[in-house]
Amino acid sequence: MLKKDLVELALLRLLAKGDQYGYDLLKKLHAVFPDIQESAIYAQLRGLCREGCLEQYQGDTSAGPARKYYRLTGSGTARYAALLEQWHALRDALEEL
Repeated sequence: MLKKDLVELALLRLLAKGDQYGYDLLKKLHAVFPDIQESAIYAQLRGLCREGCLEQYQGDTSAGPARKYYRLTGSGTARYAALLEQWHALRDALEEL
């Protein structure tokens, strides 16, 4: 499982808890993956939207620009389950060493 896959798993896990604002996702991921670029996270979010795993929508406007929120789809839930299964298999394999 590559780092990209781990970041994707983390994104899907966060979104499995409920809809989230893009910048909030970024802050939470930076706490775990401090060296990842902001652009890489947003690229991954766009890719997951293109693949139908996420939906993006505009939230209520604040003082600044409209906020982009992300929501997990049925396809995204299935993708999350598959990645989580891969993660568990990798963890189990490492414990065997």
